[in-house]
Amino acid sequence: MKIVSTPENLQILHEDNHIIVINKRVGDIVQGDQTGDMPLSEIVKIYLKNRYNKPGEAYLGVVHRLDRPTSGIVLFAKTSKALTRLNESFKNRETQKTYWAVIKNAPPKVEDTLEHFLVRNSKNNTSKAHKKEVPNSKKAKLSYKLFHQLKTYSALEIDLHTGRHHQIRCQLAAVGCPIKGDLKYGADRSNPDGGIHLHARKLTFTHPVTKETLTIIAPTPPDVIWDEVSK
Repeated sequence: MKIVSTPENLQILHEDNHIIVINKRVGDIVQGDQTGDMPLSEIVKIYLKNRYNKPGEAYLGVVHRLDRPTSGIVLFAKTSKALTRLNESFKNRETQKTYWAVIKNAPPKVEDTLEHFLVRNSKNNTSKAHKKEVPNSKKAKLSYKLFHQLKTYSALEIDLHTGRHHQIRCQLAAVGCPIKGDLKYGADRSNPDGGIHLHARKLTFTHPVTKETLTIIAPTPPDVIWDEVSK
């Protein structure tokens, strides 16, 4: 049964006076879109208003996003000062993002660095990977290593070196390894919950106010395959 995030059941990984980190569920949208569904940002605002009895609307700044079918770490700022500093930190790529992906087929190598040039198609909300630079393309780079082999699937740990639209989904599909459930990029079938097996597992960043280095790890969703991978 698919669980929808509410102010009462948020999976909070870290919270202090300046930031709040949520483990996003499959299906949550981080910010509002044309669907009109309530985004995670609004759900967290309601949580903050209720938790701290705020008279008006609680402030919440969106620092980064995850695709709707993806799960894992989403960091929000609770003050405008924290948002400004975190935006700068993310823009300068001073953060380290690690993802887990369950893919069809074994990867070409046990570990490797992939480089492509991606072109975004806003009409169908996809990106296409090219081996060489083409007009309107942006360079995309990631490193992966195989860390668990299942009967039909492989599990990869991925470190992003750039942040492009659908980067992991697109680059893995380009080397013949679409993510489980990702119909948009070549998976055979969808997952029952409509999500894909891509999880923002770990985020390391500098706290915007205390300046300490924080490493947040998000538990994987309750799922037979994720349970096997997480052992």
